[in-house]
Amino acid sequence: MTDFSSLLIPDRGQPGHVVHLVRADGFDAWLTAQTERVRAAAAAARFTAKPGTFALIPGNKADEWSAALGMPDTPGPWDLAPAVAKLPEGHYRLSDPTPGAAALGWLLAHHRFDRYKQGEPVPQRVLLTGDPARIDETVALAAAVAMVRDLVDTPANDMGPAELQGAVEDLANAHGASTRTIRGATLESDYPMIAAVGRAAVAARAPRLIELDWGDLAHPRIAIVGKGVCFDTGGLDIKPSSGMRMMKKDMGGAAHALALADLIMRRRLPVRLHLLIPAVENAIAGDAMRPGDILASRKGLSVEITNTDAEGRLILGDALTKAAEGEAGVKPELILDFATLTGAARVALGPDLPALLANDDSLADALLAAGEAVADPLWRLPLWAPYREMMKSDVADLNNAPDGGFAGTITAALFLEKFVPADQPWAHLDTFAWMPSAKPGRPKGGEALGLRAAWAMLSARYLAA
Repeated sequence: MTDFSSLLIPDRGQPGHVVHLVRADGFDAWLTAQTERVRAAAAAARFTAKPGTFALIPGNKADEWSAALGMPDTPGPWDLAPAVAKLPEGHYRLSDPTPGAAALGWLLAHHRFDRYKQGEPVPQRVLLTGDPARIDETVALAAAVAMVRDLVDTPANDMGPAELQGAVEDLANAHGASTRTIRGATLESDYPMIAAVGRAAVAARAPRLIELDWGDLAHPRIAIVGKGVCFDTGGLDIKPSSGMRMMKKDMGGAAHALALADLIMRRRLPVRLHLLIPAVENAIAGDAMRPGDILASRKGLSVEITNTDAEGRLILGDALTKAAEGEAGVKPELILDFATLTGAARVALGPDLPALLANDDSLADALLAAGEAVADPLWRLPLWAPYREMMKSDVADLNNAPDGGFAGTITAALFLEKFVPADQPWAHLDTFAWMPSAKPGRPKGGEALGLRAAWAMLSARYLAA
């Protein structure tokens, strides 16, 4: 794991090269104020102050050079990242001494998933900041995003249910939390949908429900749930090879939930945290669940299986039921779940926008506002009541995947809604957890989408209380 804390440090006047942040509307004035030599260097680099454009600026001595970076009017978290790849190792300060949100991209531009591939060491570009009060949170955010990326990028042979359990236990040990894992006969009796989805996997990759508890009992209780399908073949409704290629990322919801839990504990949010990760492999074997099977659930509802590839909602249903039960009579103030749940969400919104569905308008509004504030946008879709008709079954209380292919993201969320009490504030984030192509500070592969929005909402709600 990258040591982000060494890359963002207080500016105490130590030596460092200046990075001039130049906006397009101030470019002419900036250029006029420079020497002819600097103007020539800017012209040679075709520097126009357009966001992302970059130029090295010579000084009077060999070690007195600086750099210029084009910036938008309102810098976001990724606007410093283009400069990082072009700067040599060293210490840097910005012409604006407070990098604000853009410090996150500076840090994450250093992150590499290098568990399996040898490469050159990443040059360390240290940013000197005039806003030391924001260092700890920025470092924590960078570490959380990197956690999501690393967990999602790890292939399924090294990230099965047992390894996901180990990641939760490592997190608990780091923060003084407690964990419990339910497997075997107890899982079959108490969480039958989780058990059914994962029962075709080999014994070493057996299904389980992993829970973590942390915090003061006197603080408000919240529950975070993450879909942990460590690999998804589609079951007997098998995916084509093209659809199976990236299914190592089907535990991306669990990765987001783990990273959010890390932020909550690292930043000492005054809450009583309950993290739940149903971890399974949706494999194919003689005892795999079949289309037409009817499953029991922890909630007591019976579910007809109309598609074995709609398995994520099954394991989430049991986990959401447990989350809503609370502890010692204390129900959670809110439940958030993260899941790489439907391809329909990607068809509708593309890879960048997680779909948000919620049964509570104030919770949804807070998440949307937080996402906009931290440039981690969400897009709300409705829990459209008339579509509940699609969930009906002739032989069970509901089916897991309506025929017809309409409104797949909404009907999946409506299925989950069946396992959450009507008076329980709950929000569901259907996230892609993946970058299809690289952008500055965001390599191709696993990505945190919706994580920072959720953290901003929670920190505003509980740290400001």
